Amino acid sequence: MSNTNNIRIVFMGTPEFAVASLDALVQAGYTIAGVVTAPDKPAGRGMKPSQSAVKKYAVEKGLHVLQPEKLKNPAFLEELRALKADLQVVVAFRMLPEQVWNMPPLGTINLHGSLLPQYRGAAPINRAIMNGEKETGVTTFKLQHEIDTGGILLQESFPVGDNDTAGEVHDRMKEIGAQVLVKTVAALANGSVTETPQPNSDTLKAAPKIFTDDCKIDWTRPVNDIHNLIRGLSPYPGAFTTMDDKTLKIYRSAKESATISILPGEYLTDKKTYLKFAATDGYIHVLELQLEGKKKMTIEDFLRGYRF
Repeated sequence: MSNTNNIRIVFMGTPEFAVASLDALVQAGYTIAGVVTAPDKPAGRGMKPSQSAVKKYAVEKGLHVLQPEKLKNPAFLEELRALKADLQVVVAFRMLPEQVWNMPPLGTINLHGSLLPQYRGAAPINRAIMNGEKETGVTTFKLQHEIDTGGILLQESFPVGDNDTAGEVHDRMKEIGAQVLVKTVAALANGSVTETPQPNSDTLKAAPKIFTDDCKIDWTRPVNDIHNLIRGLSPYPGAFTTMDDKTLKIYRSAKESATISILPGEYLTDKKTYLKFAATDGYIHVLELQLEGKKKMTIEDFLRGYRF
């Protein structure tokens, strides 16, 4: 294939993170034979069917959309085969059965939000920040049986700041990832990239899905760990604690190293400018928060209205 843009791509993805990659492929002039995304889900007060971010984009661009309930459904497999893709590209989608990922001649590639083999799993951005990583990145790789284990094609790393939240890293990563993905597709089309098996390592950090228990702040931990937990879970799902018997979500924090004068989990406030909770080796200053039943707000707005 001399003209790389002759290559027919089926794109699979669901959330906003995937839209940047699909758009980059469209802008680069690739033929998108079809877009596979999640079925519409009832959402909001009226439970009206809501479309995935990828579907909204695809419909806007007039792309052919498939929304299978089950990926092994024979009618879906037939429809997918009929698209005659040379390559399938997966960004933030679900696990694919072998008859799907093995279908196109160039195989199926995935964009993952970490520097594989580190942080395989569903929540690589959150977990890297929760662990206080100073850098992360993106990896494109060939899909195979075990999740996130296929041969690496391209990688790019970037720094993570001490106060960066998961939301901020996500927004940078989706743009960097989209560019790396376009480079990968071009390199696959002209045969200038080879797969590198993922290195075996005894020190692999995993990125399992986030559950409610992961989000509860343990004030007996060091200040640094709690600060990383807060930013790793911001803006979603949010690290939480209780304050005056109500659930309090904290979205931004600052660290203060100090010898504490109260018990871990208790708080100090001047009721005007600061609210800080004690950890083992200092205090966590709350900068942005949401109290149960209230909207998200800055600490100044909160202190102005809260009756202690």
